[in-house]
Amino acid sequence: MAAIHPFKAIRPAKEFAAQVAAPPYDVMNVNEAREMTKDNPLSFLRVDKAELEFDEAPDDDSVYAKARENLDRLIERRALTQDASPMLYIYRLTMDGRSETGVVACCAIDEYLSGVIKKHELTREDKELDRIRHIEACGAHTGPIFLAYRAFEPIRREVSEWTLAREPEYDFIADDGVRHRVWAIDDSGVIERIAGLFKQTPSLYIADGHHRNAAAVKVGLKMRERNEDPNAEHNFYLAVLFPDEDLVIMDYNRVVKDLNGLSEQRFFERVNENFHVEPCIKKSPEKPGDFSMYIAREWYRLTTKSHARSNDLVNGLDASILQNSLLAPILGVDNPRTSPRVDFVGGVRGLSELERRVDSGEMKVAFALYPASMQELFAVADAGLLMPPKSTWFEPKLLSGLFIHSLKD
Repeated sequence: MAAIHPFKAIRPAKEFAAQVAAPPYDVMNVNEAREMTKDNPLSFLRVDKAELEFDEAPDDDSVYAKARENLDRLIERRALTQDASPMLYIYRLTMDGRSETGVVACCAIDEYLSGVIKKHELTREDKELDRIRHIEACGAHTGPIFLAYRAFEPIRREVSEWTLAREPEYDFIADDGVRHRVWAIDDSGVIERIAGLFKQTPSLYIADGHHRNAAAVKVGLKMRERNEDPNAEHNFYLAVLFPDEDLVIMDYNRVVKDLNGLSEQRFFERVNENFHVEPCIKKSPEKPGDFSMYIAREWYRLTTKSHARSNDLVNGLDASILQNSLLAPILGVDNPRTSPRVDFVGGVRGLSELERRVDSGEMKVAFALYPASMQELFAVADAGLLMPPKSTWFEPKLLSGLFIHSLKD
């Protein structure tokens, strides 16, 4: 049973929504964040990535104190205000003619602990700690977790009826061309109905935001030691819940710095042990088990040979096949999480980005993967297993700053 919880969002005044809303903190580096915010004092990156305010990020709590200071300043300037009563919200993102429509709500940390909310990735302690310190300093969840659920027509009907009957409170196009629209559900009867329908949804799945989710749960458990009230806001965390039929996982590609001491001829001989290799004109892989490889300004199709395939839920995924049959045994990339010789490129950047990084000499070889499916993600999570590192890339990204969940009751 998936329980959702209405909340009093701290969110932008209508006239400031486009200025405040910002990409998530972890999709750009500090220099890129500085460039994005240099002419925008209201950008929420000044809260979510407050290190941009420093010439060199300090090692102490100054960054997190600055995040809180910047959040308070947005509230003092009335760029952000808090709703008077608990609500649910609808958030629709439209990119390239395709829309995703989610319900913004709070989810229970206990449902993450019990496995109703399922994960598919490992988290890193240092990244968790960063978000823990950020949540504690701000006293709020400032970025939503991206959750998915199996589409349920009664929920879609309620959401559609609300949006068709009302103009959105926010409606703007971000710098990347994505349109963002938001509706606030202030009718207690509709809120009750939608919450009741989600209780018929057996599971929720983390699509993106594993570190923020884990951090929110740990902060909530720590606060629970001082306040055991089950209805206190620290028992819940901010999320946007999307039906799986709205979502598309994009390819998540790999680039590698060198051939691990092999000549190109020997490299091709080794690749041919597990893959059929042939030059190709169409750069994108056309089906699972096929990969595209770019090296020396040429594209090649790699088709996995039968002995390298697997029926295992995890080892049968394309990211696992490439890792287990090529990256590790041939290129020596044994741990893609930590190896400095491999990097990952989200499909939204296009295959031209793979060509650029190889042609520049920064990387030696690139691999384009066929994207994983939502059904594969659900199957792995339902089995209590983990996807290979960097298996899923979702676009468009949820903006931060449109909804903030205060931990104060």
